[in-house]
Amino acid sequence: MKHAAARDLYQHTLLEAAQLVEQRKVSPLELTESVLKQIERAEPKINAFITVVADQARAVARAHEAMIQAGYYLGPLHGIPIALKDNLYTKGIRSTAGSKVLGDFVPEEDATVTARLKSAGAIIVGKTNMHEFAWGGTTDNPHYGPTRNPWNPERFPAGSSGGSGAAVAARECFGAIGTDTGGSIRLPSAVNGVTGIRPTIGRVSNYNIVPLAWSMDTAGPMTRTVADCAVMFSAIAGHDPKDEASARVPVPDYMAQLNQGIRGLRIGVVPDYFFSHLQPAVHDAVRGALKVLEGEKAQ
Repeated sequence: MKHAAARDLYQHTLLEAAQLVEQRKVSPLELTESVLKQIERAEPKINAFITVVADQARAVARAHEAMIQAGYYLGPLHGIPIALKDNLYTKGIRSTAGSKVLGDFVPEEDATVTARLKSAGAIIVGKTNMHEFAWGGTTDNPHYGPTRNPWNPERFPAGSSGGSGAAVAARECFGAIGTDTGGSIRLPSAVNGVTGIRPTIGRVSNYNIVPLAWSMDTAGPMTRTVADCAVMFSAIAGHDPKDEASARVPVPDYMAQLNQGIRGLRIGVVPDYFFSHLQPAVHDAVRGALKVLEGEKAQ
């Protein structure tokens, strides 16, 4: 499989890459090699990863390539390189939660989120940096080094899922998983210019994820586009009998909802919270976003 387009494969969105894989214009190994080369280029400045598993990713990519060539295509995540925040258990790959306390911890079992992504055909290229035990908003990690914002390495990537946000923004993966207790997906998504979703509590299993606060934690996707988030969210959502807090609620078709529009959707705006102590550029961006929503007939 050879890709004819001029631009490097890692520049594609997740769904663009998925289409190329499904059409057999690009192989999972080609995608993986492109991402790994980008990791080599970007990591000296960004430090988005605690652990990169290049050889393992290549082996998994070859296996998925053989599946696809044999006619077994699992869906839009099949053969797509992704990254996971380092508080998710990954069987056979160390999972530090950003701490030296767990610096040598290699789980014998995956997190449910990890397992579901693997079942969907995703290829894990590494574990992303994070604020130690997710307790903070800068990803200035004293043990594994600070993660930098790809748009300006003098800036931070927020946190605690700063490594996941930076990795997606730097094109070091096509999507990543973060966790959010008080903003740890939303903040890095905002400052790194990517799309992130904090799901409703119970929608995504927390089984085998190192916790910060059990009653508030949730894992969610971080990607370049809303549609890409829908793909990853669809893969990880759903009831898990291993998690007592997991909701027994059917998972809707998130992809089908993308084109329904937002007419009549009620959107809450808290003026004091939104518009106090803002830089002018941020103020204008928020106001502009609200005007766009109004133009789409949201209430």
